[in-house]
Amino acid sequence: MRSGVKVAIVGGVFVVVAGGVGYGGYNLWNGLTGGSDGGTVSTSGTGGKKTGPVTSEEVTATAKDFLAAWAGGESDRAAQLTNDPVGSGPALLGFREQAKVSQVTITPGPAAGTTVPFTVKATVSYEGVTKPWTYSSRLSVVRGLTTGRPLVDWKPGVLHPKLTSKSASIRTGGAKSGEIQAVDHKGRPLTAEKYPSLGPVLDQLRERYGSTAGGRPGVEVFVDSGVEGVPDTTLLTLAKGEPGRLETTIDADVQAAAEQAVKRYGSASVVAVKPSSGAVRAVANNPANGFNTAFLGTKAPGSTLKIVTGALLLEKGLVKADQVAECPPTATYYGRTFKNLDGFSLADKPFAVSFARSCNTAFIKKIDDVKETEGDDFGLAREAKEVFGIGLEWKTGITSFDGRIPEATGGEAAAQYIGQGTVQMNPLNVASITATAKAGVFRQPYLVAPDVDHRTLAVAERRLPASVAQQLREMMRRTATASYGTAVGPMAPVRGDKGAKTGSAEVDGQETSDSWFTAFADDLAAAAVVEGGGHGATAAGPIVAQVLNAD
Repeated sequence: MRSGVKVAIVGGVFVVVAGGVGYGGYNLWNGLTGGSDGGTVSTSGTGGKKTGPVTSEEVTATAKDFLAAWAGGESDRAAQLTNDPVGSGPALLGFREQAKVSQVTITPGPAAGTTVPFTVKATVSYEGVTKPWTYSSRLSVVRGLTTGRPLVDWKPGVLHPKLTSKSASIRTGGAKSGEIQAVDHKGRPLTAEKYPSLGPVLDQLRERYGSTAGGRPGVEVFVDSGVEGVPDTTLLTLAKGEPGRLETTIDADVQAAAEQAVKRYGSASVVAVKPSSGAVRAVANNPANGFNTAFLGTKAPGSTLKIVTGALLLEKGLVKADQVAECPPTATYYGRTFKNLDGFSLADKPFAVSFARSCNTAFIKKIDDVKETEGDDFGLAREAKEVFGIGLEWKTGITSFDGRIPEATGGEAAAQYIGQGTVQMNPLNVASITATAKAGVFRQPYLVAPDVDHRTLAVAERRLPASVAQQLREMMRRTATASYGTAVGPMAPVRGDKGAKTGSAEVDGQETSDSWFTAFADDLAAAAVVEGGGHGATAAGPIVAQVLNAD
């Protein structure tokens, strides 16, 4: 702690005291009640307290005073210029004590309404190593509810934009885990600079394998998440460590194609998996450095789930690929009506055509027949788990979501049959479903070989019967190659033995449906989703095709 600073617990509240003045009493109460805006500027009451929006003069003056106090190391004074001195005080003090900032200059930019951007130029010193550190952040000014004073609206992100929770803090010291040099399955280096989507993936790999990959930790300024299992984020490297080598299943060529493909849209994700092994060859998201939707998304996958529903119906003997199946323009189940795209229908056509045309009603018409064979069970969740490995707690090497089809009845169960409603999937899950259809057996996807850390991969209870797998692949081939197949356009340039399934999923509050597409070509399966992309072949299809052609 700095000289003259004391820490105490008062009534269960962390209080920082500097020079005998605490974040308590009057200022503590103001911090707990926060700030507000709205109304007109006026004075009322015995103290002449101001109300209403802060003025531009107040914004400029408050920001200037706060930044000057922060830069000067007066964390107590800076905290009392916020609407949360209890939370901001320790954070501002930690900027000097924990982050080891020895000098700092903060320059405010022009205010935009109540928001003031600023640039921090600091010097970090740790065990004889000194390095400059520059970054930008912003603050907003509000009016305190109790005092009427203009105050900085405190959020951890004021200190640094990478601080996204109250549990997080900035620290400088030896990294918790060693450096890694991740390489693809052919030994080619993988970096976030070259493959931006791998940034969050590499962070997790370092967190999990840095201590066992043979590397030596460096010295860093980092965000300590304060949450177990959430990796730290490096902000500045003072001294590089010695990286340990970690081989992944990624293929650099396929990854490069995936990175390029998702850039077509503002929100898109894709995963590629090898059906013969489960090895993940690519994972890409746009935006690249945000949430890993490809592995962690929980979206309805639309008609791509008909691969699972189709397998269920084939296994029960309720349909055959070459036998006629009913496909009316609409179907109603427990008061909920489902229709085909543009209300199309098929007369006297085999089930393979219904699959290739993505006829919703052909699947929904079979629900009661499944219930009869399953003893009042709709069967879809069981098929997904026992054959396709959905919900089996996959251990991929990083955090991932392995899909979910919750229990449902009535119209909601019917929606699940065509991948709508409460079904939750991501491109990793759907790519694995396609890989299972291609191989005839579920092989859990993984990014790092299980023998590296002695993980046990998930194993499905049973494989697809040979005749079912053959029919399923043939229906996917028709979808990709027959003139009436919904995937024929995007799949036209794809080489080799190929099959596909399109999908679109309606999302509450979203004007346009999500676009889904999954396909295989020889020994590679891929799946993509484009948020708000519409029909599967329109948006997600070209992404998958580009990835498949890179293998």
